[in-house]
Amino acid sequence: MSTLADRIGICSWSLHLQSAAELIQGLKDVGLSRTQLALSPLVSDSPGWADAGRQFSDAGVDVVSAMVGCVGEDYSSIARIRQTGGVIPDATWPMTLANMQASAPVAERIGAKLVTLHAGFIPDDPADPASMKGIERISQIADVFANHGAAIALETGQESANALLQFLTALGRRDVGVNFDPANMILYGSGDPIAALKLLTPHLKQVHAKDATRSARPGVDWGKEVPVGAGQVDWDSFLATLASAGYAGDLVIEREAGAQRVPDIRAGVAFLREKIGPR
Repeated sequence: MSTLADRIGICSWSLHLQSAAELIQGLKDVGLSRTQLALSPLVSDSPGWADAGRQFSDAGVDVVSAMVGCVGEDYSSIARIRQTGGVIPDATWPMTLANMQASAPVAERIGAKLVTLHAGFIPDDPADPASMKGIERISQIADVFANHGAAIALETGQESANALLQFLTALGRRDVGVNFDPANMILYGSGDPIAALKLLTPHLKQVHAKDATRSARPGVDWGKEVPVGAGQVDWDSFLATLASAGYAGDLVIEREAGAQRVPDIRAGVAFLREKIGPR
């Protein structure tokens, strides 16, 4: 039986790689064989990604999940991503839905049974029209991926954990869950990661391992992403909460900042394995 230490992976986009072959080598460089794969280069037929599924299979790489973005998302500031993020903006929704429809068969082709995305800034009030609009649109996306054998998971951070819980309850779908990212709760200033994790554990489908420090103005300015173990995530409590919940999914390292990605990720793997304990 595998332990959480055996289920550590890496987000493909963390390494800034240009081909499936480079990703395979990058995984070897950090000592892992599991990845969450960004679908965009495969959907756009970028050079170097043709026949990626066969390459991964031949190399013993396990694509544990995939990631898809919504069209027009601008992360230059919290204010801008609040305006442009997820499925809520009407101006980009038709293009976002088309992107999901193009991405779903690609996810199926590479064998991904889980695809993650941000829903956007879900209001705390479940009666807010934006929340009801989000429920309708996420349900459409879930149908698109279900037709290709995949569930979806909404990444945390842009909304409070309570808002996300209310949203999932109202949605009422077992094939829509949570991709929990503790650092995002800090980066966005949207709540305490451990309290949020405890609230959302019944809906966990995947967990990101990422770390951060808080902004002096949470919710207004970005916090700072730092290597796993160097920030304000309480990893002892985080891992204990996963263990007590009987979490059986993957722990996928995401590193989106810094110029030393490979050393940072290697150190993160060692840090997490030591915290998790004997394998």
